[in-house]
Amino acid sequence: MADLEELTGHPVRTQWRRPGESVAPWPPADVIAVAPATLNSISALALGLTPSYVVGVAAEAIGAGVPVVVMPCVKTTLAAHPAMDRSVETLRSAGVRVLYGEGGFVPNPPGQGRPEEYPWRLVLDAGEHALANARPAKP
Repeated sequence: MADLEELTGHPVRTQWRRPGESVAPWPPADVIAVAPATLNSISALALGLTPSYVVGVAAEAIGAGVPVVVMPCVKTTLAAHPAMDRSVETLRSAGVRVLYGEGGFVPNPPGQGRPEEYPWRLVLDAGEHALANARPAKP
């Protein structure tokens, strides 16, 4: 995290602000990327639940009109759960770019994960595209 803080010039936040803490010390996001996203995070985001800081930030961004890109990282057995397709459809209908299936993340069978092959470039490219085509965020 120290490297990321040095690169951005801003602190990395992983937990909610405590009551009385000042507002975020960094500028508002132009685009939000959630990757690698688990079935739990994807489902929670689709339902508007905020069980974690990351999902809460993404949920607020959707409501504020900030572009959101989500790319899963799930094995085929989790991808086969009915919540996966429902959640992906819900997010897409809300304007979220979900990089899943052809042209995005394709699940691996259990025990055959290849983290070194996770397509990070797709997330970065989608974020840049979303930023270039973004409408002004809602106040």
